[in-house]
Amino acid sequence: MDPIWYVVVPTVGVALLFDVINGFHDSANSIATVVSTRVLTPRIAVLWAAFFNFAAMFFFTPHVASTISGIVKVTPGDPAFVYVVLAGLIGAVIWDLITWWRGLPTSSSHALIGGFVGAGLAHKGMKVIHWPKVISTVEFIPLAPLIGMILGFLVMIGVFWAFRRWRPSAVDRLFRKGQLLSAALYSLGHGGNDAQKTMGIIVALLIAAGMMEKGTQLSLLKWNTAWIILSCHAAMGVGTALGGWRIVKTMGMKITKLKPMGGFCAETAGALTLFYATHAGIPVSTTHTITGAIVGVGATKRLSGIKWGVAGRIVWAWIFTIPVSAAVSAICFYLFKVLHPAF
Repeated sequence: MDPIWYVVVPTVGVALLFDVINGFHDSANSIATVVSTRVLTPRIAVLWAAFFNFAAMFFFTPHVASTISGIVKVTPGDPAFVYVVLAGLIGAVIWDLITWWRGLPTSSSHALIGGFVGAGLAHKGMKVIHWPKVISTVEFIPLAPLIGMILGFLVMIGVFWAFRRWRPSAVDRLFRKGQLLSAALYSLGHGGNDAQKTMGIIVALLIAAGMMEKGTQLSLLKWNTAWIILSCHAAMGVGTALGGWRIVKTMGMKITKLKPMGGFCAETAGALTLFYATHAGIPVSTTHTITGAIVGVGATKRLSGIKWGVAGRIVWAWIFTIPVSAAVSAICFYLFKVLHPAF
């Protein structure tokens, strides 16, 4: 067996572990509103979200995966890039676990991108980074929650107007059922955007190892790429099914209080934002998106109804995600260089 396999196989394992942690960490994004409005119990909600995370592979073309795999300019057959991928994954996993423990809904996506960029910079400096792809991702750090917030506000206003003559109890019953649909749509968007990020990392790994040609398109109809799509969506579904209750409490209960109608509007706004971003190949943060949508829905009542202190902690965690995960990954890569005799 080629010695590179001894690095590639564990690295694929770490990538799938990241996907599980991503699902675990970000399960709150899919279920926070439907749990906080008590439409579903936490256990049923995570299983509902996990199913649609997995099913998302049948709905979206892997444009986001192509974006991620091209962030670092990988030289085919250069084994050093295998360690770039591994270091990037380790940095992202460490940051995800720290923020999960602190109950902060940060972006697993940006942790992964930051880790990949940090390790790439440690290997070959600025020239190896495809900066336009990084910049387009960074631009959507403020844009994704802003779009989610605006859509959440507008959808909530529209629903208020459409159902203004209904009795509150009838509206509540209707939107309790409606939240099953909106939670499913949001979970589709979550799975479609987030699982593709790990797919892109695995593609970059295989190109670096000389096991896949540059420019290979992921497809369920090709045996050599179908396993990547299936395994990444399955890993994310498993992670979501495990749940992340610490972050659910922050997302669904601490930012603002939601009723079923508000939960429906927030999930619908978030889903629309994610569908657009995934179609455009933009790796956005599902965490940022749903947070913005929840704030937009809460703002239709009164701005004082939003707990800005909690929102502020979340924003600071967003700001630090890319640089901290990049720094951790760079340190990991330097350790590999010290310990590995081939460098």
